Amino acid sequence: MRQSKETSQDLRKQKIVDLHKFGSSLEAISKRLKVPRSSVQTIVRKNKHHGTTQPSYHSGRRRVLSPRDERTLVRKVQINPRTTAKDLVKMLEEKGSKVSLSTVKLGQYRNAT
Repeated sequence: MRQSKETSQDLRKQKIVDLHKFGSSLEAISKRLKVPRSSVQTIVRKNKHHGTTQPSYHSGRRRVLSPRDERTLVRKVQINPRTTAKDLVKMLEEKGSKVSLSTVKLGQYRNAT
């Protein structure tokens, strides 16, 4: 199985931040750890600003529909612009998503034509 390109939290916290604190340049850290310079720069900047490299909490309202469900709705409306919101709700219920009629009516996929 292939390893992901994303640098692990361990690598971020221990190596990149420590090397920067000891005075290594971004380019030197990049070459030494074989991580892109832009990634090193982002990690160092995040550590300076927040004091940690842990991912931050994302505020805001959670999405009702998944991106996949939204794409499905857009495709259905583009194929048949006269599709009713009730038909779209029924289609989503068949797929396993419980969505109210008002959610579908307020969505931007209704104007996808």
